[in-house]
Amino acid sequence: MLGNYLVGLREGLEASLVVVILVAYLVKSGRAQLLPRIWGGVALAIGVSLGFGALLTFGPRGLTFEAQEFIGGTLSIIAVGFVTWMIFWMARSARGLSGELRGQIDKAADGGRLALVLVALLAVGREGLETALFLWAATQAAASGAGSTTAPLIGAALGIVTAVLLGFLIYRGALKLNFGKFFAWTGGFLILVAAGVLSYGVHDLQEARFLPGLHDLAFDVSGTIDPSSWIGTLLKGTLNFSPATTWLEAAVWVLYVIPVMFLFLRTIRRTTPPRTASTAPKPASTTSQGASA
Repeated sequence: MLGNYLVGLREGLEASLVVVILVAYLVKSGRAQLLPRIWGGVALAIGVSLGFGALLTFGPRGLTFEAQEFIGGTLSIIAVGFVTWMIFWMARSARGLSGELRGQIDKAADGGRLALVLVALLAVGREGLETALFLWAATQAAASGAGSTTAPLIGAALGIVTAVLLGFLIYRGALKLNFGKFFAWTGGFLILVAAGVLSYGVHDLQEARFLPGLHDLAFDVSGTIDPSSWIGTLLKGTLNFSPATTWLEAAVWVLYVIPVMFLFLRTIRRTTPPRTASTAPKPASTTSQGASA
């Protein structure tokens, strides 16, 4: 549940920040009468995301076992791709996100009535679709491990509620977050979560007989870590850890985590300004004050 709570918190907070920026800019620029269009786009994005989640849940039913496993494994891998892109996009774009959205609002406000609806729909809908796809994959992984299929949904729902509350507090000025550190820590942990989903997706494709090596186990610690025990449940719920892991699953996990974590940490270092840069303007302002005096 912890991993899914983090997914819901991060994706929800990204969407909440987008909404906060859109709403705050319209209010401060004297265009509060356009707010219903923003809320309409947000509502439409939520509806599309819920519909997409329902399609993923009920659509594959009635298919053969192999077909279900193939679809599940393929969508799990796609979900990992989207989440990985999201992690790097937010690491690079967090600082310039506000200015980018304001530019989109200015263009949309001068356009047709549906322009602002479309801005909110695309900005929030992307997070919603990613969340629905990733949570569906996590739910499938929990079901395969004889775990609770509702736990991932409850964890994600709690994360989204927390994100909405944080977004409201940020809008009211009652809370300030260091978004650089938040997205850095959650991004690093989500890479591990995504690696588990990727490994599970590969296992699904092995179950579908699309990939070989289903019975070639790299390790089997089921005798030491009972999947139904608290530690087995914790590892499954956070990292999608499987006590019986094939060689291909293990190889994919390692080949994903090492390069992605390396690139992520390098991106974080590049986008984090040095301490001296934040203090540099102070002497300049003092000098300019002295000159003006």
